[in-house]
Formats: sequence, structure tokens, C-alpha cells
Amino acid sequence: MKKLITVLLTSISLWGCSAGISDYAGESPELKLETFFNGELVAYGTVQDYSGKVIQRFRADLTGTWDGNEGTLDEQFYYADGSTQERIWRLTKTGSDTYEGRAGDVEGVAYGKVAGNALNWSYVLNIEVDGEAMSIKLDDWMYLVDENNMINRSQMYKYGLPVGEITLYIGKK
Repeated sequence: MKKLITVLLTSISLWGCSAGISDYAGESPELKLETFFNGELVAYGTVQDYSGKVIQRFRADLTGTWDGNEGTLDEQFYYADGSTQERIWRLTKTGSDTYEGRAGDVEGVAYGKVAGNALNWSYVLNIEVDGEAMSIKLDDWMYLVDENNMINRSQMYKYGLPVGEITLYIGKK
């Protein structure tokens, strides 16, 4: 019993030990969405299920345009199974380090905060799994590697439990 209590207490204490956006405040190069997501980009990625198994691979062509604090990011996805998907983000810079995003398959508004070379988005994405509509919460992290390259990791949750992960590389063409 004592061993079980020790394991539970350790698990609970580690649960609260995750990186926050402020941990990246001093990192460079500085990420500005309106600079990186401006022009033609290409992305390559994988989707993994809850066990870590890769269940889908994809390439995406992205085109970003900005007019002041308003941006559009047109994403065209090409999956290994032959399916395609389009997502068009409407982005708004709402503060010196905050952004909002809207897309057809996003419930409500995506909220993002930048610090240093990182951005953390939080939003709910509507997807289809085995023909069934599902709402998945995403904890989406983007890390600028250099002025032309970014790594993106998204944790997916349903009912607060992890159900998968998306990992992708995004680069300027």
C-alpha cells in the first residue's frame, strides 16, 4: 500500500511539471507568425495514435498572406492513403505576443501565445474517425528552429485523456 501511495504522489507531482510558454522567452530566433507564415511553405508530418503508432503520413502545401494584423493561412493536405484536406486559417494578431485563429473545422477560436522562438496554440478541432464526427482538444506547440524552418508538435485529447499526437516539419519553399 505504501508503494502505491508513493507512486500516486510522484505521478501527481510530475503531472504539473510541464513546460510553459514563458520558458521560451529568452530563446531565439524570435517567432513572429506574420513573418514566418508569409509566402509559400511546405510541411511533412505524421499522425500517431494513443500508443505512439504512426497511423497517417502527410505532406501539406501552405500559403500565408498578411495585411497588417490580419492573416490567412491556406493549408492543402495530401495524405499517404490518397485522401486530401483543406484548412483555411483566419489569423489575427491581438497583442504583442497573442494571436487568435479561426478555421472551418475549429470549434470557436484558437488562442495562441508567443514567447521567444515558440508558440502555444489551444483549440478544439472537429475530425472524422472511422466515419464518426469527433471533437479533439489540441495542445499545439510550434518551435522556430531558424528563420526558414519550424517543428510543430500537437498533443490530442478527448475527455482529458491523450488520444494521439501530430508531429510535423514546416519549411519555407
